[in-house]
Amino acid sequence: MIPANFTYHRAASVSEAISLSQELGEEAKYMSGGHSLLPMMKLRFATPEHIIDISKIDGLSYIKEEGDLLKIGALTTQTEMEHNKLLKEQYPIFGDAIWLTADPSVRNCGTIGGNIAHGDAANDQPALMLAVRATIIAAGADGEKTIPIDEFFHGFYMTALEAGDILTEIQIPKAKKNSGGAYHKVERKVGDYATAGVAVHIELDDDGICQQIGIGLTNVSAVPMRLERGEEVLRGKKITDELIAEVSQIASEDCEPESDLRGSEAYKRSIVHTITKRMLNKALERARNN
Repeated sequence: MIPANFTYHRAASVSEAISLSQELGEEAKYMSGGHSLLPMMKLRFATPEHIIDISKIDGLSYIKEEGDLLKIGALTTQTEMEHNKLLKEQYPIFGDAIWLTADPSVRNCGTIGGNIAHGDAANDQPALMLAVRATIIAAGADGEKTIPIDEFFHGFYMTALEAGDILTEIQIPKAKKNSGGAYHKVERKVGDYATAGVAVHIELDDDGICQQIGIGLTNVSAVPMRLERGEEVLRGKKITDELIAEVSQIASEDCEPESDLRGSEAYKRSIVHTITKRMLNKALERARNN
């Protein structure tokens, strides 16, 4: 289907984009790579009268460590992340997700900021952000704001971004010794929405005790979901096969999938159980070898 008519605007800076948004009002939408917004427009799930293209704004594409943080600019593409040496060596969870994100043509344009700002529980990056306990930096008419990831996703395609706000940066705690993460999803075919996915990040102390744990679930609830009950089971303990089995069962119980063309509710719960077990083991192996 062809999108409804709209007026196109290109912003050269963050301040110009925010000004345009204020001028054009609620019927204006930002677009970076377009791979989240355009499909919704083609299906007429979104019909903005104005599109503000922010993809050419300078200074929002970077990957760097500063102090205790990994900082990723919102306009960094999936391809840039895929080939970044720092992410490959210290943050392999991103590589796990990017290899499962559609195809190269999508990864060449799709940005991490757009993936998160869309607020879609079926996208890959929201679950990763929950697992690694990211912080979202946004710019708006009232200046810069800092939003912890657990306060960012509010509902179905709803986030803490207010009208006119632009997600500018993602901040993640710097990778530590004895830490590791992993992500996997099941999909019917390349480029389809995930049937289900699980992201895990683990931090161990020198004795192998779990100091921090993050588990995010993809496309098994209306909102990107943190597996809080499962995290509490592992935090402060030495992770064993028995605990992993317990958390995998919790994941299958606490997720909220709906039956659709990708499978029944029972099938999706089974998938979550299996992937959670696999990703906990994979993240634990990476943490022990780091």
